[in-house]
Amino acid sequence: MPERNKLTIVQLNDVHGYLEPHPELVWGHSGPLFPILGGFARIAGALRRIRVETGGNLLTLDNGDMFHGTYPAVVSKGYGIVPAANALGIDAMTAHWEFAWGPDHFEKLAAKLNYPVLALNCYRTNDGTRPFLPSAIFNRGGVTVGVIGMAATIIDKSMPPSFSVGRRFDIDEVALSMEIQRLRNEEVCQVIVVLSHLGLPQDAKLAEAVDGIDVILSGHTHNRLRTAILVRETIIIQSGCHGSFLGRLDLVIGERGILSFDHMLIPIDDRFQADEAMQQIVDDIMRPHRSELGRQVGVTLIPLHRNLQLYSPMDDLLLHAIAMAAGTDVAFSNGWRYGAPIPAGPVTVNDLWNIIPTNPSVSVTDLLGADIRQMMEENLERTFSPDPYRQMGGYLKRFRGLTMFGKLENPAGHRIEHIFFKGRELEDDEEIAVSFVTAQGVPEKYGHARRDLSIRAIEALEACLAAGGAASPDDVGRFYVS
Repeated sequence: MPERNKLTIVQLNDVHGYLEPHPELVWGHSGPLFPILGGFARIAGALRRIRVETGGNLLTLDNGDMFHGTYPAVVSKGYGIVPAANALGIDAMTAHWEFAWGPDHFEKLAAKLNYPVLALNCYRTNDGTRPFLPSAIFNRGGVTVGVIGMAATIIDKSMPPSFSVGRRFDIDEVALSMEIQRLRNEEVCQVIVVLSHLGLPQDAKLAEAVDGIDVILSGHTHNRLRTAILVRETIIIQSGCHGSFLGRLDLVIGERGILSFDHMLIPIDDRFQADEAMQQIVDDIMRPHRSELGRQVGVTLIPLHRNLQLYSPMDDLLLHAIAMAAGTDVAFSNGWRYGAPIPAGPVTVNDLWNIIPTNPSVSVTDLLGADIRQMMEENLERTFSPDPYRQMGGYLKRFRGLTMFGKLENPAGHRIEHIFFKGRELEDDEEIAVSFVTAQGVPEKYGHARRDLSIRAIEALEACLAAGGAASPDDVGRFYVS
């Protein structure tokens, strides 16, 4: 009988710096539930158990968004998370929000890691060279595995310009195909894994277009795939966010490649004993911050979360806060996916940093009705484009003080049918003051008299909660699919 080898791959994606267990939204038949999931000590305990079960034939890969998203991550510009990440036993990663403090900063942070950053599709604009390795080769249990990194391509397209100074990102199917052939032919790799931060729709298109990919570990879109997706012969998995889940893929490999596989989406709950050494690392990181982060700043009567595409209760609060701070009727913010939910009850400083870890200034600009329509049409295309490679957003852009009706299936630029403001149709030549946070909320090409206020988002949220914290139902913004 031909020799058969076993290999287990474990996926972490979109952890966003969540060091400790936290509420996570899980849908039930009657609405959201909020179990306590995640935490690096539990993750370390789960990985230890899997290493024992597999006899060490384990490859642990991180899709990126590890070093940004919580207070200890942002206050240290990612460095505070490094000791914990290094202790997990990760074999390689790719990236997205790691570029938040600029490419040079991320390269310095990457030098502190005990595993490589892989990014086939990241190039220096001055000479076309790659700042990171395109791939890495691992041998586990007699299986030679080639892992190719694909960083997020939106970094130089829809993120703030500072993220990508001197860098460009693309989806180059030809370059990927050439790297696969090199790994197959020159390095004699039996299994090819693409470690991707492109997003699930993009990865499905990539698997359709490029031959020779055995596995895609997908990230960015926070999908919890309980069943692996097969596109031709490529296995695709993705495993949620915030470290609340691990993806486990058990492969049986023969002379001609993968013979069979089993996939599990593993909730990181209290079934996993916390690893004591990792718990000590996490405690050391969190100790200076616990008192302030645990301070209660208000109460929410409803759960706050970002688990809906067209609106979110969490962003209703954020928009109410920035509009109140700026004195505007209309407000915009980006459709971010990250941010652990806040169950009904006390709200702490830590919750506020999870809502908007960048803590930007509240800004104001003047927009014409035509600007708003064009900006939202652009966002709708970047969110719902039928071509996955043109999808560059998170969820739909969040807004307050407007009501919109539209058809998602319509062609680009023609999805919005009506925009209502104060109970009447908004005219194209009508100018209104709007508040927003970050250029992802209102891109710089829109509006005039753009200005930053002295108040920042966290301060605005705290003031809003102190004043009661609930927006009137007439003020929340909604996009209705007509």
